[in-house]
Amino acid sequence: MEVEKTFGGHVVVLPYPSQGHINPLLQFAKRLASKGLKATIATTHYTLSSISVPSVTVEPISDGFDEGGFAQAQSEELFLESFKSNGSRTLTQLIKKHQTTKDPITCVVYDSFLPWALEVAKENGILGGPFFTNSAAVTTIFSRIHGGLLKLPLRLEDCPVVIPGVPPLKFEDLPSFLNAPGSHPAYLKMKLNQFSNLDKADWIFSNTFQALEYEVVKATWEKWPARLIGPMVPSAYLDGRIGGDKGYGASLWKPLDDSCTKWLDTKPPNSVVYISFGSMVSLTQQEMEEIAWGLQESGFYFLWVVKDSERHKLPKGFLDLATKNQEKGMIVSWCNQLEMLAHGSVGCFVTHCGWNSTLEGLSLGVPMVGVPKWADQLTDAKYIMDVWCVGVRVKVDSGIGMVTREEVILCLCEVMNEGERGLEIKKNARKWKELAREATSESGSSNKAIDEFVMSINDTSKRQDMCYC
Repeated sequence: MEVEKTFGGHVVVLPYPSQGHINPLLQFAKRLASKGLKATIATTHYTLSSISVPSVTVEPISDGFDEGGFAQAQSEELFLESFKSNGSRTLTQLIKKHQTTKDPITCVVYDSFLPWALEVAKENGILGGPFFTNSAAVTTIFSRIHGGLLKLPLRLEDCPVVIPGVPPLKFEDLPSFLNAPGSHPAYLKMKLNQFSNLDKADWIFSNTFQALEYEVVKATWEKWPARLIGPMVPSAYLDGRIGGDKGYGASLWKPLDDSCTKWLDTKPPNSVVYISFGSMVSLTQQEMEEIAWGLQESGFYFLWVVKDSERHKLPKGFLDLATKNQEKGMIVSWCNQLEMLAHGSVGCFVTHCGWNSTLEGLSLGVPMVGVPKWADQLTDAKYIMDVWCVGVRVKVDSGIGMVTREEVILCLCEVMNEGERGLEIKKNARKWKELAREATSESGSSNKAIDEFVMSINDTSKRQDMCYC
């Protein structure tokens, strides 16, 4: 007897449980749902309540730390091992639970940090494919390490590192794990394990778009045949084809009121510097002080997102100026970054250059000042300044090992003012904004890549129906 189906196919999307990974994978799930597939996010018990999207089902799996997530584990290695064993078991249970329903699971799209999910998919006779949340350039770098083409640690005398399709990389442009592989061994292992079973994947997805990284994709296509489906930014800021899609639909932090937007409304166009270093970057007190006084002395309006746990590092005089009199600057613990970047008064984005923030800056057409700290941020900053030419990167003072207030002022003036370089940066920012929109439009390269996947899932689902009849 045939069971009546309500969708063409059912895709489970499995993110690594941190904000920077949940956002793009959840956005992909929304894209799939908008094209007629049933999309389910499988996330850990700890992050379950933070995700709410009408078009996407949310189901729990276990990382072994259901009450406190990563913080409860207190060890990168312990968390990753526990997530592998408990995640494999509970993902299997989720797949089996749906086997006899009207919408059996057809495919698992998993965060590339979790290659064990592909083994689970194959053991249960369904399709599987990784979703890479870094740039294609960074992914290529780690794939070459995994394949033995680059040896660690990379030293100063090994530079510039030359990789097909990637601009020559100086020491300071390399992902931090490459020159200090012992700094975060569990994370480095996780980065390299992304490629451990890639040959078994039915699909490979990358959160980038063809125009943005054409050279590196062209040079590595045979070894890394990914579908470029980005930028995974809410539709309202790109093509506008998903109704009401103004936010990701996931937040591990308490949302704020609209005070940020109201404050921005009082400022002239392109006059405000927006500063955010993401959810994981932690600056030293000295670094915070230099950036703070650099902002103050630059004379520009500023909106700075400072986590509550970091607030004590701000100099008291600066904090008093920003909290007692919010005419020149505003400090908040969190805000809707997309809304801020889309606001007409924001003229510059001071960023840690994480890939999500980089894509948001590009998609919203906002010039950037890069302050990268670790991991892939260093390579992203290289592209922001030298490849896409949409911003500048702060120079670290070698004597003190950090950026100075004078350098902050110099970079802000270069990007915000109407000098030759500033005008060129603004022009390029507008260009990439249009190209990002073009990629996600109905005839765009990213949208076509998603359509190909949807058609494939629909075909697979039809074949499954014939077997079930």
